[in-house]
Amino acid sequence: MDQKVKNKLQSLFKKQFGSEPSAFEMLPQSGSYREYARISDGKHTVIGAWNSDVKENIAFLTFSRQLAESGVPVPQIFIVSDDTTCYLQEDLGKVTLFDFITETRKSEGFSQTLIEEYKKVLRVLPRIQVVAGEKIDYSVCYPRAAFDKQSMLWDLSYFKYYFLKLARISFDEQLLEDDFQRFTDYLLSADSHFFMYRDFQSRNIMLKDGEVYFIDYQGGRRGALQYDLASLLYDGKADIPQQIRHELFEFYIDEVEKIMPVDRFEFMRYYRGFVIIRIMQAMGAYGFRGFYEKKTHFLKSIPYALDNLSYLLQRLDLPVELPEMNRVLNEVVESAFLRNLGKEDHNLTVRITSFSYKKGIPVDPSGNGGGFVFDCRAIHNPGKYLEFKSLTGKDAAVKQFLEEKSEIREFIQAVILLVDQSIKKYIDRGFTHLSVSFGCTGGQHRSVYAAEKLAEHVRNNFPVNVVLSHREQD
Repeated sequence: MDQKVKNKLQSLFKKQFGSEPSAFEMLPQSGSYREYARISDGKHTVIGAWNSDVKENIAFLTFSRQLAESGVPVPQIFIVSDDTTCYLQEDLGKVTLFDFITETRKSEGFSQTLIEEYKKVLRVLPRIQVVAGEKIDYSVCYPRAAFDKQSMLWDLSYFKYYFLKLARISFDEQLLEDDFQRFTDYLLSADSHFFMYRDFQSRNIMLKDGEVYFIDYQGGRRGALQYDLASLLYDGKADIPQQIRHELFEFYIDEVEKIMPVDRFEFMRYYRGFVIIRIMQAMGAYGFRGFYEKKTHFLKSIPYALDNLSYLLQRLDLPVELPEMNRVLNEVVESAFLRNLGKEDHNLTVRITSFSYKKGIPVDPSGNGGGFVFDCRAIHNPGKYLEFKSLTGKDAAVKQFLEEKSEIREFIQAVILLVDQSIKKYIDRGFTHLSVSFGCTGGQHRSVYAAEKLAEHVRNNFPVNVVLSHREQD
């Protein structure tokens, strides 16, 4: 931010609050060319924004007022410069939904805590799309008033030239263009008279005082409900497990049905199409920022997008034939070059769980449905002895018994050989989840000991995130 812009923001602050700011902290840039700073005088703290694109600013400022009038939690706008290039807005803190997801998963995995935060967001989304959507001034939308055919083709061309070309994916240009025409015609047949936020993802949702707030909606326009839901639930690095995605999808539909009727089958069919175009748009952005502008951190989102795309292509049932587009997308998914991007920092979560067979085998919350389940019931059981009944596999006396009077050492060694092999392969292939469960009769002694031992081994030998839980104790 140059000094002239900084002076302009400081002048706005003084005009609004009557005092000179004592702190001016530049904030990191994201995917846009807008610049932000946190400005404070010790009593008031605001976010100052600068953007030379006046039309985009007008869209943001107008939507801010109209969304707030509909009860949507958005930042308050305090003051705007005469030339509409600068403005001061409410400081909503530093914690985005993405930040919260990242930190919470380190200790809990994708837990109920995170699901509840997403449900807070999904309670508000229909209010943004439907209720506020009826009052939005679409004449200020920028660059288009609707997510129309031209907008879709822009996104698909972005994907074609900034992703496919730069990622070394071959395609027949005419056949792909023909498929793009059919694909967009199909998407345009969905009901699209709602407000479409356009970039509805976890980095644009702030958490403050137990509530959710929304930012960066300046690209909003008229469009279909499915697009924003696709943006949120298939937000690449948020990496929501498939089973939880389905749960949140159903929760959203329930919320929409409180306002208007929904044909769930048709909604889901269109939804999958909008997920595909949203992923393609995101990949175009990753390619432009990463391959073209050499901002390599954008490339680290690509493996997550590939996992999502692979899952969707196996379930796609669009009522239109798209042979070249499907071929190209499958080639993208299978690309070893793309799979290797960001591999060094790729975050594999190994979920290790102990349980009692009396209460059933744990469900893998990642939605992968794979992993290992090891039966510890063949091992000499300390739970048969009175002195151990009130203890668990984490207590020293139980550990000593198992190590000296059971076959647990040989058992753990065999487990480690199998699990190590999978972890190495999962890291190599860019997978994000592996589940390992240990079961015994009561879920207190043998399975707990085995889970603890494996977790210790994995933490000491692999650069992965380990989530350890003892179901019957937790």
